[in-house]
Amino acid sequence: MQPEIIAIVAILLGFVLLEILFTGFFKKPGQNRGDAIVEIVSTGVLSAFTQPFVLAGGAVVAAFIAPDAAGILKDWPFLAVFALFLIFDDMTQYWWHRLSHSVPALYKLHRPHHNAPYMSIRIVYRNNLFYYLLMPGLWLSGALIFMGGGWVYAVYIVIKMTVIYGAHSDVRWDAPLYKINWLSPVMWVVERTISTPATHSAHHGKHAADGVTNYKGNFGNLLFFWDVLFGTAKITRQYPEEIGVENLPDTSIAEQLLWPIISTTPSPVPVTSTPAVEN
Repeated sequence: MQPEIIAIVAILLGFVLLEILFTGFFKKPGQNRGDAIVEIVSTGVLSAFTQPFVLAGGAVVAAFIAPDAAGILKDWPFLAVFALFLIFDDMTQYWWHRLSHSVPALYKLHRPHHNAPYMSIRIVYRNNLFYYLLMPGLWLSGALIFMGGGWVYAVYIVIKMTVIYGAHSDVRWDAPLYKINWLSPVMWVVERTISTPATHSAHHGKHAADGVTNYKGNFGNLLFFWDVLFGTAKITRQYPEEIGVENLPDTSIAEQLLWPIISTTPSPVPVTSTPAVEN
């Protein structure tokens, strides 16, 4: 097994252990049997098939389009290649995520992620089975790996997944840091740079009128900076009281995983408040 995969699994298990100890990993507020099924299937399919397939597919497409580009990034400085992944993977994922909250058909692929009425490490990979298959950033990452960026990607993906795990977990690592006065300037920078439990749980909030929820914003994955840059950030250092989707009909397990092959409800996008930047 590759070192970066071992590191990611170890970090994931670390967050699982924290939730077992402090927030109840196996029993979340409002969960039902369907939540566990959707999470297990979506996580399993992504890990075993979708991500390896798409990364390899991106490399194959790049090799077909530009065969002479193989390995051209091998001698580039680490930070330069890392920046390419930030732009072509993380920034494009921001726009893919943002688009998924605006286009009804794409929202059907992403809604399972929000259908859980709780935050948890469990929901990190919870999406329709086609959501990641179509994600541009994964295909572009495969192309960059073909171009010689694989050694940088190994570091990049460990950092990215650590931030994403931390932002989704209901073990709020940022909460005690907000209470330390002398850390406030540091946290001001942190919360505008990477996703945190406060900023990302706001994206998962259920009620647009609660003053915290920013369902049509806070889309960032590794970098929250994209939200600041593109005007979709809302920073309150608070957490919504309820998590989930508002004013939408119920959906089935099969539809969550296999839409459009299986469809049981219409495809509306929730109407929420206009996103705003808070400085």
